[in-house]
Amino acid sequence: MKTIEPKEVERLLESGNPLNIIDVRENDEVAQGIIPTATHIPLGEIHERTHELDLNKEYILVCRSGKRSEKACAILASNQFNVVNMSGGMLSWKGITTIK
Repeated sequence: MKTIEPKEVERLLESGNPLNIIDVRENDEVAQGIIPTATHIPLGEIHERTHELDLNKEYILVCRSGKRSEKACAILASNQFNVVNMSGGMLSWKGITTIK
């Protein structure tokens, strides 16, 4: 499974690269802050929401510590999606967050 460091995600966002970030945390966790460009799809909804995703895009998956996003990566990869897990999750994120 491919991984990416939070600092690299932050660097890519700051340089204007369009990233497809999916935050798989629960609603109450996201309410405390989310990476501004991220889409929120809780882990428990990943199976039924794959139709919202594009097989031709790469997705960076994020959770609190990296474990749930790792599970989400496995689910999506088994459905032929190109996914990358952000290691360390939001606990390691030092960039900007927004409240949605």
